[in-house]
Amino acid sequence: MGRYALKIEYDGAPFAGWQRQADQPSVQGAVEAALARLEPGEHRIAAAGRTDAGVHALGQVAHADLVKDWEPFRLSEALNWHLKPSPVAILDAVEVAPDWHARFSAVERQYLFRLVARRAPVTHLAGAAWQVRHPLDARAMEEAAQALVGRHDFTTFRSVMCQAESPVKTLDEIRVEEREINGGAEYRFHVRARSFLHNQVRSIVGTLERVGAGSWPPSRVAEALAAKDRAACGPVCPPQGLYLANVRYPADPFASG
Repeated sequence: MGRYALKIEYDGAPFAGWQRQADQPSVQGAVEAALARLEPGEHRIAAAGRTDAGVHALGQVAHADLVKDWEPFRLSEALNWHLKPSPVAILDAVEVAPDWHARFSAVERQYLFRLVARRAPVTHLAGAAWQVRHPLDARAMEEAAQALVGRHDFTTFRSVMCQAESPVKTLDEIRVEEREINGGAEYRFHVRARSFLHNQVRSIVGTLERVGAGSWPPSRVAEALAAKDRAACGPVCPPQGLYLANVRYPADPFASG
């Protein structure tokens, strides 16, 4: 039996999230069903992060234990064949050590959130970004975001359904990138940390949008953090703009894949 790491890209729109559901489609369920087409039996895979309903991935990582000695390229090709027509793609596959774990071996998760500000409806980015119809101030959002970098109690930015034992997390980076698009602008929020609380990124971006819109002064974000109160948070933004962009490990398993 060998253990294989899989790098996975998916459109989260048709799924109830990554995690397997008894009565709803999930990304995990789709990949496990494809694995069952290759090796009959029940398959259980583990992932670096459990994305919510509607959240996308550019570089989710999971691992699977398989009986057959698979050539990694053939494994990825076969899985992609059986995943059709689901919007899920295996970007890479590589054999890893038996004790390597997609979740517990990871040292950093990187998320991307895409926010579009323009009056006209989005067409090509429909379902792939959150749209607001008013202009935003990227500099003010960047200034406000810096209060969240470092080790803090993120109770304010934590879902009431979060099951993490502690609200204390360390954010390594929050960076706001502005890009011009036809009729408006796109704002990309790049967020890095070892791990995140439930809805933490969406709560942060929704709060920063209030700063960018001029409804909050930048200083209010630091005040909201210090309050350690969910009621002090801004609105939680919708899931369609959020992407699990990358997962980092002490040694990149895909570096020579």
